[in-house]
Amino acid sequence: MGYRVVVVGATGNVGREMLNILAEREFPVDEIAALASRRSQGTEVSFGDQTLKTKDLAQFDFAGWDIALFAVGSEATKEHAPRAAKAGCVVIDNSSLYRYDPDVPLVVPEVNADAVMGYTKKNIIANPNCSTAQMVVALKPLHDRARIKRVVVATYQSVSGAGKEGMDELWDQTKSIYNPVTDVPAAKFTKQIAFNVIPHIDVFMEDGSTKEEWKMVAETKKIIDKSIKVHATCVRVPVFVGHSEAVNVEFEDFLDEEEAREILREAPGIMVVDKREDGGYVTPVECVGDFATFVSRIRQDPTIDNGLSFWCVSDNLRKGAALNAVQIAEVLGQRALKKG
Repeated sequence: MGYRVVVVGATGNVGREMLNILAEREFPVDEIAALASRRSQGTEVSFGDQTLKTKDLAQFDFAGWDIALFAVGSEATKEHAPRAAKAGCVVIDNSSLYRYDPDVPLVVPEVNADAVMGYTKKNIIANPNCSTAQMVVALKPLHDRARIKRVVVATYQSVSGAGKEGMDELWDQTKSIYNPVTDVPAAKFTKQIAFNVIPHIDVFMEDGSTKEEWKMVAETKKIIDKSIKVHATCVRVPVFVGHSEAVNVEFEDFLDEEEAREILREAPGIMVVDKREDGGYVTPVECVGDFATFVSRIRQDPTIDNGLSFWCVSDNLRKGAALNAVQIAEVLGQRALKKG
């Protein structure tokens, strides 16, 4: 016996990926509904071999549905997620709205699957920020072995993290550079993104960090360990899909790079590709469409005691959003919503 599942925001990049991944992983679905805003009502989306027509989110009755995967902005989530939760449908939310609510678990299944059971307080589970999700998958097994004191990370985040508008802007600006007759000024981003990098994601905060950087700090603490210190610099790069991160970690205990490599090879959700030769690492283009978080360039940091650095790459539309949400649904089904 399967579940009645709702995908909210089914016409967006993440919503479509959620449908794809539910089908790919053969999630036990008895019935599925694709929801979108009224202006997108009737748009066709794919779910495996099926074609679904989207329904109006505002008019949808969540009573009798088991799980709702939300892939819409915080405003729509704020209006409709509590409505779904009140109707008895467990919400798995991809927005930032509930991530820092102490009564809502923030879950990456490879890291803190047990936290899923905290959903009963509000009937809501939060999905972390895309840049956080891939990093904590790599950090947790290392933390279990040597305890992390401090993390310094620089991210190289693709434009798909900013949605379809971000992808369109990169595409249009790139074409305009080769065709100077047209001019595509920055709109979604603060500066030209084509052939450029922008050290600015989300709004600036009083301490000079951006909100994206703050999210990585707060979420890592909530998911792994509140004692870990994190400093992030988040950069938007002209890549369509796939986030990359250069991560530097300081541990309480010494951890040899060879042991770290072996720990990560055995860790769930991680693929280690780390050869010290030309091309012996993974880039964002190569990770697109894959479920794994790839780790390369593992090496000792000789500038500090107990230091280690590595390169981390993942498909942000998958592990950073849609895949993680479906994995949460799988854990929820196994531990709480058992059927049959």
